[in-house]
Amino acid sequence: MAAPSAKISVFAGPEFACVRVAGRANFNFGPDLKALLGELGRTEQKRFILDLSDCVLMDSTFLGLLAEFGMKISRDAAGSGRRVELLNPNARLTELLENLGVLGLFKVTTGTLELPPETESRALDSTGPTREDITRTCLQAHQTLMAAHPDNVARFKDVAQFLAENLKKPREKSP
Repeated sequence: MAAPSAKISVFAGPEFACVRVAGRANFNFGPDLKALLGELGRTEQKRFILDLSDCVLMDSTFLGLLAEFGMKISRDAAGSGRRVELLNPNARLTELLENLGVLGLFKVTTGTLELPPETESRALDSTGPTREDITRTCLQAHQTLMAAHPDNVARFKDVAQFLAENLKKPREKSP
């Protein structure tokens, strides 16, 4: 039986933000996740937690978006104390991040997340991205992975080329 599609929740407090991913995280969430992580990256919060306790699987697009966020926070963090934590990633996710050369962007932690009382929560609602939005986000995520580690170029160059070519195709117009 296939793992359920991902459910993504956001918890934000004065000092931290947490994105909880449950189920199977894939490219369909790409544009919405990219927008959310961009929004969080612009905040003054010091601690970002990606709660992966119930995440069974991630595809390369989702992994690339997490890597992009980790790279941004690492770049911006110089002396600020800002960090991205992966909470309870399973062995498969940890192995994937390690093999892609991006695990070092994150602090891996285990345990239970205690949310302070002033925490606000919401589900990540889809904005209904277009096929072009999803393709563009997939391409950017794969380009991030290729830039993050030289071994990833061989893994993803064909995918990136296919996505780039797909974006160049003229869009069919509805009658």
